[in-house]
Amino acid sequence: MIFAGKVVLIVGASSGMGRGVARRLAAEGATIVATARRAGELKSLAAEIALDRGVCMIHPADALREDEAAAVVEATIARFGRIDLLLMNVGGAPDLDLRTIGVGAVKDYMRSNYDVCVNYLFPVLHHMMRQGSGMVAHTNSLAGLMGVPLQGPYSAAKGAMRLLMDTCRVEFADHGIRFVSIYPGFVATARTQAHAMPSPFEISEQRGVAHVVRALRTERSDYRFPASISWLVRMATVLPQAIVTMLLRRRLRAART
Repeated sequence: MIFAGKVVLIVGASSGMGRGVARRLAAEGATIVATARRAGELKSLAAEIALDRGVCMIHPADALREDEAAAVVEATIARFGRIDLLLMNVGGAPDLDLRTIGVGAVKDYMRSNYDVCVNYLFPVLHHMMRQGSGMVAHTNSLAGLMGVPLQGPYSAAKGAMRLLMDTCRVEFADHGIRFVSIYPGFVATARTQAHAMPSPFEISEQRGVAHVVRALRTERSDYRFPASISWLVRMATVLPQAIVTMLLRRRLRAART
């Protein structure tokens, strides 16, 4: 993808990698539509992009609200007539010990990592079908490829989103819509730094942004980074489950220590 002249809707653009990607794509000539809950952070993002002579329209909205998400999509189309790229960069979770949380907490993290994407995904897909083209990208997680200790509900939600994107990739192919699933390892954003969880092979936010932009530019169906932990996850998916369970139990004990 060449970003110049493209209309890019970024969900979760107020901070972290979403904000960094918004600035990078705007610098390359993309028109950015930025949405998140925090209006103040979105305003400062728009001001930064304007200083660099870029174009950024902001729409504060709660991604958990289906009606608010639909309103953002409708406003974007009304203003610019199209959406060329949707980047869903939402979700996250602190350490969650399954033995100490209840049903409500598990469902909450499914909503905040899965529902928030669905609320934007289908309004945009219906528009892209009429448009006859477009690209949808989702910042997933390497934790979405396997059950990670202390990240159970998060892994489950990301795994569900991975399967949904894989199915969309098949069913929407005849409509000219491409799908990119991005699987980061640990990235040192302000949100992740607030949680005292082990973060092996952690990379900087700037490197994370560079990887996301590269994934979008190359349009690779599945883009995993960094390579060090990505290969460990790949190995875990082919090893016997008993061995993987033993290794993860060791990691859990070390994390508690």
